Amino acid sequence: MNKQRKSVLLFVAIPLLIFAVIMTVRSFEAEELKMYEEAEAGFDLDDIRERGVLRAITDYSSTNYFVYRGEPMGFHLDLLKQFAAHIGVDLELSVANDIQESLDALYEENSVDIIARNLTVTRSRKQHVAFTEPHSLTRQVLVQRKPQGWYNMRSSDIENNLIRSQLDLGGKTVHLQRGSSPVMRLKHLMDEIGDTIYIIECDISTEELIELVASGEIDYTVSDDNLARLNEMYYASIDARTPLSFEQNLSWAVRNDSPQLLEAINQWLVEFKNTHQFAEIYNKYFNNPRSVFIAKSELHSLGGGRISDFDEYFKRYADIVGWDWRLIASLSYQESRFNPSAVSWAGAFGIMQLMPGTADMLNVDETATVQEHISAGIRYLRWLDERLQNEIRDDEQRKKFVLAAYNAGLGHVLDARRLAEKYGRDPNVWKGNVDYFLLNKSNPKYYRDPVVRHGYARGSEPYHYVSEIMERYRHYKNALAG
Repeated sequence: MNKQRKSVLLFVAIPLLIFAVIMTVRSFEAEELKMYEEAEAGFDLDDIRERGVLRAITDYSSTNYFVYRGEPMGFHLDLLKQFAAHIGVDLELSVANDIQESLDALYEENSVDIIARNLTVTRSRKQHVAFTEPHSLTRQVLVQRKPQGWYNMRSSDIENNLIRSQLDLGGKTVHLQRGSSPVMRLKHLMDEIGDTIYIIECDISTEELIELVASGEIDYTVSDDNLARLNEMYYASIDARTPLSFEQNLSWAVRNDSPQLLEAINQWLVEFKNTHQFAEIYNKYFNNPRSVFIAKSELHSLGGGRISDFDEYFKRYADIVGWDWRLIASLSYQESRFNPSAVSWAGAFGIMQLMPGTADMLNVDETATVQEHISAGIRYLRWLDERLQNEIRDDEQRKKFVLAAYNAGLGHVLDARRLAEKYGRDPNVWKGNVDYFLLNKSNPKYYRDPVVRHGYARGSEPYHYVSEIMERYRHYKNALAG
């Protein structure tokens, strides 16, 4: 009996043991495969082109990246757009004003491919990242406030009250952006002058620190010369003519294991910096007296924190459809550039560009107020959303379908879904699936297909319409709070 029990136990146990061994081996193999795939994932130029997206991070300021009158702008944004087009990919931009956060995103989290900002090339940073060809040159300068009553003083008396020698910084307190290159520069300067400079690192931008100097809340900060000169035009009470460094290269940065990307950026920058287009971009942001005045505008995301004069209405009625108000603002910009008097060649009118038939359905006409018109446009978005929500359950996907329907009409979007299903694509996913068939709905092969009920459509317009609204929406989220 005991032998029989042992036989039974062995009969059961041995297969279980074999199964356990197999599963353990498979588990190790799976982990090994995962590690291999992660190691092979790569973030170099070929990988970026295969992905179709260049992921960059920059900082938010009145020159580098901002939104003005609904339009995303900035020195680094403009350069990144040019480079992304040069290598044939889309641009995905994120924002971090903290320099260390940008560095971590690049070489710790691998969430971006490039840091595009005014990075000073230092030996310590070279241990972690590879710097590109310089995009510009600058030097660090002391930003200080002129003496009280300076506008009634002689130039020589003003000069006598300003720091012109680096030696005179001994014993002074200087506020700097945390982790910025001026922090290291002032630490070296202390050794050079043999005296103590009291450094206070702050979690705000250099531009905000300059404003605090101008208002008298702090005495000193340090800035790149080009940014300081711009702010001198706006704040007549500040002085930024005391240099604290020699000229320095300002560069972008990539990972050390992205040699193809580094080479591509360098080759492009060397050529592009010699073009009139680069000079125009640089002068637009750094040699334009209007730049800093624009930055103080109510319609500048940094100065006034607004996208348009109608943000209040976008926020008030966004709950009608349950969307982020910034997405509705992006749609409105696409339609009318926030112009309530706009009328299209097809007869669409108002800030939301409603067609006459749609406007009748929503009980508005050209005499409606902007507030009524925005409410009507958002009610139309809800109407479209309700007709798609039983089929497209994913809220984020459905928004893209609704946007396309707002532009091209619901019938053409439903045709594109039917084509996607017929040709083996996912009818509930926009990018790479339904968008392809809407884009090609001007092709007889597709608009004459038996599943199509609404015929020809110039599909390139809604295709780009959705893409541009969603891209602008990402910029609005980067620059403005929800």
